Amino acid sequence: MSVVWYLAVAAGSFRRYATYRVATVAGVFTNTVFGFIVAFTYLALWHERPHLGGYDQAQALAFVWTGQALLASTGLMGGGLDELQERIRSGDIAVDLYRPADLQLWWLAADLGRAGLQLIGRGVAPMVVGALAFPLALPGDPLTWGGFLLSVLLGVVVGFALRYLVALASFWLLDGAGLALISGLACMFFSGMVLPLRVFPGALGEVAQLLPWAAVLQVPADVLVGARSGGAVLRGLVFQAAWGGALLALGRLVQAAATRKVVVHGG
Repeated sequence: MSVVWYLAVAAGSFRRYATYRVATVAGVFTNTVFGFIVAFTYLALWHERPHLGGYDQAQALAFVWTGQALLASTGLMGGGLDELQERIRSGDIAVDLYRPADLQLWWLAADLGRAGLQLIGRGVAPMVVGALAFPLALPGDPLTWGGFLLSVLLGVVVGFALRYLVALASFWLLDGAGLALISGLACMFFSGMVLPLRVFPGALGEVAQLLPWAAVLQVPADVLVGARSGGAVLRGLVFQAAWGGALLALGRLVQAAATRKVVVHGG
């Protein structure tokens, strides 16, 4: 299947999620409200501990609103592949396997389309509100914004690869909802969504910054707020690309094992 077909899948997914206008507006409202709650919490924390984790107050606030802007697009709380899990559970996945398309690439293209809509629909508005309400450390040069967007793209790929592995577990589990919940909680904690990973003490912080979840939010946010610059930006992008490639490769191995023999309704 050519690249054009996968681009069409991504475009179709973008249009599909664009039809859920009420859900998008509700998501913007929720992200904005939580952004204010977390921002005021950070203000109190950074008032007591200035330059905590190497961030000044403006950088910490920018980190908060970056997290809210990327929450839906990178799938920080899971989701996005619920349909795949349901198709595996119901047996409809057998139809997908007969399509003249790679299963992983098909769902990756669909998730990229979803992420694009979520970034525009649920990402821009909370960031704008945050910038109007608080002094955020946002870059003024287009090169940094370009590095940030590239980092976001790689973060979306890593997030997809993690959620794809969770979805594939449904081939062996009767219900993958529990595993998806655990995965979502792990992503929230180890991505930097609760607190920047640089704030974590000692070995915990060092290990957390090496885990794949750090590639989903911590690295893109650090690029945007200026905590990474020069060679550190390139190292961050390589880190994300390495985890993305490794997890996608693992996903293909698990997919091959899962689809070697597919039994649908006992047949």
